[in-house]
Amino acid sequence: MKLKGIPLFHKGRIAAALAALLAIPLAQADVLRIGVATAGGGDPVTFSGSTLGIVRNQQLLEKAFAGTGTEVQWFFFKGAGPAVNEALSNQQLDFAYQGDLPAVVGRSNGLDTRLLAALGVRANLYLAVPKGSELKSIEDLKGKKVAVFRGTNGHLVTINLLAAHGLTERDIKVINLDTGSTQAALVSNGVDAAFGGRELFKLRDQGLIDIIYDNPTQDVRYTRQTALVVRGAYEKEHPDKVQKVVDTLVDAAKWTSDDSHRDAVFTEWAKSNEPAESLRADFTGVSLRDKASPLVDNFLLGRYQAVADQAKEEKLIRRPVSIDGWFETSYLQKSLKAKGLENYWTPYGPDGKQPAGNAVAVATGKQGS
Repeated sequence: MKLKGIPLFHKGRIAAALAALLAIPLAQADVLRIGVATAGGGDPVTFSGSTLGIVRNQQLLEKAFAGTGTEVQWFFFKGAGPAVNEALSNQQLDFAYQGDLPAVVGRSNGLDTRLLAALGVRANLYLAVPKGSELKSIEDLKGKKVAVFRGTNGHLVTINLLAAHGLTERDIKVINLDTGSTQAALVSNGVDAAFGGRELFKLRDQGLIDIIYDNPTQDVRYTRQTALVVRGAYEKEHPDKVQKVVDTLVDAAKWTSDDSHRDAVFTEWAKSNEPAESLRADFTGVSLRDKASPLVDNFLLGRYQAVADQAKEEKLIRRPVSIDGWFETSYLQKSLKAKGLENYWTPYGPDGKQPAGNAVAVATGKQGS
């Protein structure tokens, strides 16, 4: 079944999204505003699973811009990617932590952005059911109420997983819920199943749910990608600030990639009120160096184009999107060269495997024009 186009705001989240937008100041020369496509948690609010979360926790950007007169401000969005698109469109953000599908939707709608670096690649999607459920597989979802956060970078992955098991969205009763509402619905038996991220491990460890799918073969088709996004106008007007942001991100990625810091990384991410045990479960058998890599390699380029192509096919976007000229990698190239890190991270090929013999459009210069 072909899906109808997805609006930037879904009913039931309009008030919350508008409230978030109204809280963001209009553009100011001395303010650098970063949006994060998650509600986050903790005090101060932060988030996990990304090098940008390390940047937030250790106040690395605040330190980088100290004495320059530039104030760094962070904004978190319960409405995730679609809400971030709205803020970018209204010029209320300069940078954003943004998933692949929302970024594609924004570009299709004419949003002028550039993708600067990877912020989290090959993130798994999980399928959970209430404790004691008779559902044991994806095939069992037929006719059931299933929570899906539409418009986010997990949406297309959900569609692909259903298709791989002989189902479409028409075969299930999709309940469009954000992350927090999904967890509440699972615990209260408000849904029969739910697709989500590592936040589900906390409920599992509390004995409230079971996870019945966890991408056991680590098939890259069923993973989600996230990148650092900058408004096109901001990038043109403030290249020095953009470079400083990318330099800071690369430093955080290097620190996160050091295996001796693994426990410290989980401790930092746990400040978002996400248990370290949940994070360890999500990253079991996974190299943090691979996950923290900022490279815009052939894998990332290929996945973004694949998401764009499928989004058009599924009628999630009206206009086709090409990645040509979208990834601005000169800042990343300059940073890697200056820090002697050009060969520190291994690029992945389009098939999600290492090494990629044709390496990187990215780490060597601007992709597209």
